[in-house]
Amino acid sequence: MAELPNLSRALALETPLRTPDGAGGYDEVWQVLGTLWAEVIAAGGRQRTGAATAVSDVGYRVIVRAAPPGDERRPRPEQRFREGARVFNILAVAEDDPTGRYLTCYANEELVP
Repeated sequence: MAELPNLSRALALETPLRTPDGAGGYDEVWQVLGTLWAEVIAAGGRQRTGAATAVSDVGYRVIVRAAPPGDERRPRPEQRFREGARVFNILAVAEDDPTGRYLTCYANEELVP
C-alpha cells in the first residue's frame, strides 16, 4: 500500500478577482477561498534572468485532499496557494491516486534573491 501524504501545512487557496479600473483595464486582487491542509514537496528549480535581476523559479508538488470538479475547494490553474509571505502559483492539477482521494497541484514559487 502506498504511503499516505503528510498533510501538515495549512495553505490558503486564493483566486484572482478582476474589477474594472475605470480606464478600460482592470485591477486584480486575490480572494481567499479557504484553507487546505497540504504536503509540499520541492520538485526542482532553476535560475533565470528577469528584467532587472536574476529570478529563482522553484517547482513544487502540492498534495491536498480531493474535491469534486466544480467545487470551490478544488484548486485550479491560475489560482495560488499562500503560506505567510510565500506564494505558490498553481500551474496544473491532477488526480494523485487511483481512488481519487488526493490531488497533486503542480506549482511554482518565484524568488528574487
